[in-house]
Parts: sequence; C-alpha cells; structure tokens
Amino acid sequence: MIIVPVKDGENIERALKKFKRKFEKTGAVRELRARKNFEKPSVKRRLAKEKAIYVQKLRLEEDQ
Repeated sequence: MIIVPVKDGENIERALKKFKRKFEKTGAVRELRARKNFEKPSVKRRLAKEKAIYVQKLRLEEDQ
C-alpha cells in the first residue's frame, strides 16, 4: 500500500503528484500490461537481446 503523508497546509495537487510518482515506481501498470498478453520466453529473450544491442550501439556513438 502506498502512503503519502500530507503536511498541514500542503497543496493537494502536490500530494497527488507524490502519489503518482510513487505508484509509477512500483511498476504495477507495466506489470498488468505485460500480463495481459502472454509472451513466449523465446520472444522475451530475443527482444531483450535486440534492446541490449540498440543501447550498446547508442553508447558507442555517444563516445565517438
């Protein structure tokens, strides 16, 4: 459960913003979307490998 302490006189929008940030960090929405459709383990591995190659390519370009 996410708890956001609100100080006296604190703006409700600021407290809501803190709540949204904490909720986003938990990754609940991301996990729900991932569970919505089954993805084969081989597809997960392939996508992870492609992402790693892409990130490595970006870092190499950044260094040059």
